[in-house]
Amino acid sequence: MKNKIEDLLKKKENAKLGGGQEKIDSQHSKGKLTARERIELLVDHGSFEEIDIFVKHRATDFGLDKQHFAGDGVITGYAKIDGRPIALFSQDFTVFGGSLSEAHAEKIVKIMDAALKLGIPVIGLNDSGGARIQEGVVSLGGYADIFLRNTLASGVVPQISVVLGPCAGGAVYSPAITDFVFMVKNSSYMFVTGPNVVKTVTHEEVSFEDLGGAETHASKSGVAHFIYDNEVETLLNVRRLMSYLPLNYKDRPLEKNFEIERLKPEEKLNMIIPDNPNKPYDMKEIINLLVDDNDFLEVHSNYAENMIVGFARLGGMAVGIVANQPEVLAGVLDINASVKGARFVRFCDAFNIPLLVLEDVPGFLPGTEQEWGGIIRHGAKLLFAFSEATVPKVTVITRKAYGGAYDVMNSKHIRGDFNFAWPSAEIAVMGPKGAVEIIFKKEISSSSKPEAELEKKLNEYIDKFANPFIAAERGYIDDVIEPSQTKINLINVFQLLKTKVDTNPKKKHGNIPL
Repeated sequence: MKNKIEDLLKKKENAKLGGGQEKIDSQHSKGKLTARERIELLVDHGSFEEIDIFVKHRATDFGLDKQHFAGDGVITGYAKIDGRPIALFSQDFTVFGGSLSEAHAEKIVKIMDAALKLGIPVIGLNDSGGARIQEGVVSLGGYADIFLRNTLASGVVPQISVVLGPCAGGAVYSPAITDFVFMVKNSSYMFVTGPNVVKTVTHEEVSFEDLGGAETHASKSGVAHFIYDNEVETLLNVRRLMSYLPLNYKDRPLEKNFEIERLKPEEKLNMIIPDNPNKPYDMKEIINLLVDDNDFLEVHSNYAENMIVGFARLGGMAVGIVANQPEVLAGVLDINASVKGARFVRFCDAFNIPLLVLEDVPGFLPGTEQEWGGIIRHGAKLLFAFSEATVPKVTVITRKAYGGAYDVMNSKHIRGDFNFAWPSAEIAVMGPKGAVEIIFKKEISSSSKPEAELEKKLNEYIDKFANPFIAAERGYIDDVIEPSQTKINLINVFQLLKTKVDTNPKKKHGNIPL
């Protein structure tokens, strides 16, 4: 038995070398960690339990019968993050460039199937040259098997993709189906077709970075939700994200201890909104003053910046925040902002994360580019997502809430649970100037002093309508609150909403306007 145990340990040590020391050194020379080093950084120390360490490919063509590596280019298993279980796989670029074979895919599928049964999140560390060409259609079938599991697991357990190297062709669709995509600047790449194919087909010359680098996908395509400077920072922020998430759709996020008795009014909130309603301000300043420890994990921070989404804690409770950003495009809703917000709202609803909406929106962005691009269809996604959501939903209108955008941003009419407004709120069909020019068009045009008449009517309109009290009289606003008291109010209502139960009509699924 002693000899057999020694043989076992030797085989495991050899397996842990992946493609060998030379390949490991090559990985390090590129500033990249190995697949195992990444796991060690991501999970709680000593918690990783590996499975299928001895799996090898079964291909014999093109000389593969003479090349065998234990594990076949992917490490799979179970671990813990902050004491809570997860399933994970980490592709090993030192073995066949991390390429996906039939056996490689079977290992990933096995861990995903188990995660569904166990009700635990799946984290994929992607670093792969794509399908293993020598295996032909078998490797393509392996990708499809993974795509199916991604789809079936969607909304059941959180799925996180961490792209730590190349991810090309069919390989990109698995991360695209998952809930969040992390990328690393200057070393992560995602594209359906690489620069060489693009040049051949369209005659465009483009670099790897410009076509599918982290910064491109974080700012232009919206494919990447988070990007960081290096792998260490990236993996530590995956842990940070996990702290806000439940294990599955039946679970709830962890709640931290919070002493509300020690909470004092935040007087700075009384001074943020400018007197001039057209002057911008930074909504993130409000967010940081409201959330616990000024700790806000923003999602998609470089994409559609007129909309802010992210995770934080309020009174120890994890919440998802959706907010307009007056500093960018005056906080209007456009195509990208609507899609960004809708996807985030649906994720939070799927996993029992309450929603806080901070609203200052002058409407939808006008223009031919938006109309022809389908702002009606894309704006409806955000409306659909908020309407469908059954988690606790609380809105605070800080300033403008105009037109259809007022309805869309979790208004009372689409099942907002608590809707508050600050005294600076303006709730109306449109901005005062536009409204006055329509309502009093005849009086202004027939006046001997049209500019003075416009000013007079404008002041009358502002006094009567540019405030939250008419909406409050109707019950569309539950209360007009002092800004400094906002956090106390929010904590109280979110605590109250813990027992909320809301349902949608029985159906197979809705037809969101994709």
